[in-house]
Amino acid sequence: MKLSGKPSAGNKYMRVYFAPCGIGLGHVGRCTPIAKKLLERKAEVMFSTYREGIPYVEREGFPLFKAPPIGFQVRPDGTIDFKQTAVNPGPFLASFTLLKQVNAELYSIERFNPDIVVSDSRISPLLAARLLQKPRICILNQFQVIIPRRRRFLRLARFADSIALTLIGKMWTSGNMVLIPDFPPPYTICTGNLNIPKTYRKNVQLTGPILSDRPEKLPSKMELRKKLKLPMDKPLIFAPISGSIKERAFFIGILRKILMRFPKNYEIVMSLGYPNADTTPIRYGNLTVYKWVPNRFEYLKACDLVVSRAGHGTITQCMCYGKPMILVPTPNHTEQISNAAQAKKLGVAKVILQEHLNLERLLKNVEQTLETKSLEKLEQIQAEVLKHDGLENAVKAITELAEKS
Repeated sequence: MKLSGKPSAGNKYMRVYFAPCGIGLGHVGRCTPIAKKLLERKAEVMFSTYREGIPYVEREGFPLFKAPPIGFQVRPDGTIDFKQTAVNPGPFLASFTLLKQVNAELYSIERFNPDIVVSDSRISPLLAARLLQKPRICILNQFQVIIPRRRRFLRLARFADSIALTLIGKMWTSGNMVLIPDFPPPYTICTGNLNIPKTYRKNVQLTGPILSDRPEKLPSKMELRKKLKLPMDKPLIFAPISGSIKERAFFIGILRKILMRFPKNYEIVMSLGYPNADTTPIRYGNLTVYKWVPNRFEYLKACDLVVSRAGHGTITQCMCYGKPMILVPTPNHTEQISNAAQAKKLGVAKVILQEHLNLERLLKNVEQTLETKSLEKLEQIQAEVLKHDGLENAVKAITELAEKS
């Protein structure tokens, strides 16, 4: 447990405590643009996170409290192992870990003394802030964790899910407000994960995705290709890999082997998602592999198509940039499976299950995606979704609640 970047005492500016989930980079990645925007308004910020979130926050240079880690078990093929997650650490140790996290957050929040606490998909900071009577906002794109069920005991499982929804719902909404960084209907991506009881809906707001760089603020596609030294005359595939380290490892292995065999008439850029790694690329023919690309949105605008996991942030970013997707959801990851199904339903993505992923199937899907009229539909959807500025809406909600309290 480490606290760095101690703030100066007696500062009159607003103080905001961010506590994003540290599994993968999506949660931290949508909190840092908000923090930067608040810094422009002379606010002071502090971050609390763990695991993969730590190197990301350190790279961004924010004051950081290293919270006790929490997570789930993953099989060697990147599949979420719900059985092992339930057994190890088990209910008793899981409860102990939550209490340990709450205690750590109590110490960190009390020491920083913020005007408001912003939790992204973490319960412990919300509970700690409530105990300290601090205003709190929860950023969330999955209201209920749904475990895959077999037909046996299905009715009993559904009953258990309803009890879990009640308990978890109370925890998520223990704050003053819940911000969902997604589009309003009919373009909501996480709609399958938002089974929100009516009791809690009054404090829930769909803000739109939180983007650090909006497409209209960047140079044109061709200007970016010239800047990034990418060919002008070939379709560009961008493969940004997301998720926890164990989830990524297997997917990186199989996808890199497939992309190394892609025809030479395609240019491919792959980012492995390691924030503190060397940014020098490795070249394999027409495939360029980066351990980390700090200018992710430049590559997103410069590309023609994205191949990725079905993370909520990646999908909503691609929709804002008008880019078609080929999604490979993490097996057993119910949130990603639901996200992918919704993106496919909207006509912005094709979906390949991990067990079916091979060169022939991926190449066929790439060719179909780049040839179809779905690109015109994507432009129409992009025009609609860009009307919602999640970054500005989040900053406004945080500022207004902090000033009101």
